[in-house]
Formats: sequence, C-alpha cells, structure tokens
Amino acid sequence: DLAREIEQEFADTEKLVVVGLLRGSFVFIADLVRELDLAVEVDFLEASSYGDGMESSREVRILKDLRSPIEGRDVLLVEDIVDTGFTLSHVIHLLDSRKPRKLRTIALLDKPARREVPLKADWIGFEIPDEFIVGYGIDFAQRNRNLPYIGKVRFPEDAAAG
Repeated sequence: DLAREIEQEFADTEKLVVVGLLRGSFVFIADLVRELDLAVEVDFLEASSYGDGMESSREVRILKDLRSPIEGRDVLLVEDIVDTGFTLSHVIHLLDSRKPRKLRTIALLDKPARREVPLKADWIGFEIPDEFIVGYGIDFAQRNRNLPYIGKVRFPEDAAAG
C-alpha cells in the first residue's frame, strides 16, 4: 500500500518532514502519518487558488508558510486533490527552491481530466472523474469538510438532468 511504498522511498531518512497542504489535506495527513513506520515531523503550508468558488483563479497565494526550514531534508508534500495542477505545481517549485534533499508528492485524489499543468504526483490514492467532491477534509465553499466519507456534490441542474 501507499504507506509501505513511502517507507521504502524514505528508508534512509533520519526524520521525514511531512508537509500538508491546507486546508483539504488535514484528514488525509492525519491518517497517513499514523500508517508510516518512520520518524516524522509534520508541518503545514496553506496555498489558495480557489477562494470560495469552484473555478481555479490560476493565481496561487501562500497564506501560511512552513514553520521550519527544509534545506537538506527529506520532504513528503501531501495534497488532497490534484485538479488543474496549478496549486501543486506552484508549491513544488516553491519548496524545491528551498533545496530539500528529496521532495516527493502524494495526493489522495487525482482528477486528470481537469489538468492544465503537466504534473503527476509521485503517489496517488485514487483517480476520479471530473466531478465536484466533498468530505474527508475536502470542502465546497468551506462546507462539508467534516463528512467521514468522500461524496459527489449534486447541484440543482444535476437533479433536473437526471
């Protein structure tokens, strides 16, 4: 499974810095680090390209930066969902500029049909179709993060069509 593959990739690390992209990754990162048989340090970075809407603005803003330097360290960047790829690409370049020893990425969900930046996470939990989803930390306009499952959002026009 994913945790075992990550352990193999970082087997020689002294302490893995697991960086969660807020806000959507917080539930996934909590479950993931509990499955890793590695020494870990958890940090968070908040980046935004959506605001409260459904469409990416293509402008990525860093709202909260890391607390600790990552130069020379092994880093696992944890994302909830890769959609257009703009946010993850921006954050990868930002972290890479800080010269980590190794930087790898994991995304719980991947939506390749929406990709606008050539990007693929090193590990992906599930590939999903181009549908708007919520739950397990993922929100729509700051709602439904607390759902204990991942569900598809049904909009009124969806109900009328089907």
